[in-house]
Amino acid sequence: MDLFGIATSAFILGFSGAMMPGPLLTVTISESTRRGFIAGPLITLGHAILELALVLALAGGLSIFLTSGGVAQAIAVLGGAFLVYMGWGMARDAYTGRVSLPMKQGASAGDTPAEGDAPGPAASRPGALPGSGGLHPVAAGILVSLANPYWSLWWATIGLGFITLSLKSGYAGLASFFTGHILADLAWYGLVAAAIAGGRRFITDHIYRGVLVVCGVFLIGLGVYFLYYGLNAKL
Repeated sequence: MDLFGIATSAFILGFSGAMMPGPLLTVTISESTRRGFIAGPLITLGHAILELALVLALAGGLSIFLTSGGVAQAIAVLGGAFLVYMGWGMARDAYTGRVSLPMKQGASAGDTPAEGDAPGPAASRPGALPGSGGLHPVAAGILVSLANPYWSLWWATIGLGFITLSLKSGYAGLASFFTGHILADLAWYGLVAAAIAGGRRFITDHIYRGVLVVCGVFLIGLGVYFLYYGLNAKL
């Protein structure tokens, strides 16, 4: 996979995760009603700072370990299986109308998992935060992510698998992965913040669910790629 492919895949994967209802989306909606559009980019900045620290820690101290034969294949298989599972749940729940976009302050988190959210379809999320408690949006972006146990689970499986593959292209591959991933967060949370601040619902449930179905299918395809790599790469 070349650098453009890494960035594009990371963008679609990140967009799939960002779109799912969860604590970070709920805080973005809540803060946008009070602070306007700027809340979306600021919350994303906090989220990005935390994820950059995590990516650098994983890649910097563990790069040799992660790219060794057996470990890389094991991570790819685990991440691929989780991607297929998550993609199937996402596409199924969106197609059957089990998910919708909360566009009101204080709306509860949805029922389907994603990066930073829950690991299984229709799973409740204990500890989902309805607001940031008056924190600065950057701090809220960091703390809300840390408070969600499923954020760690996503990075320990899917995120770690993508980092492993990205490191095959060196640190340029890692930079491409992180750039695509964070641009997805910025695009989605910025769009939600603009919708809330503008007082318009130009993101309908029909469009939202349609995009989720497409993203779910993409995740299944990416998961199959991970599985193929893990099961067929030479140790």
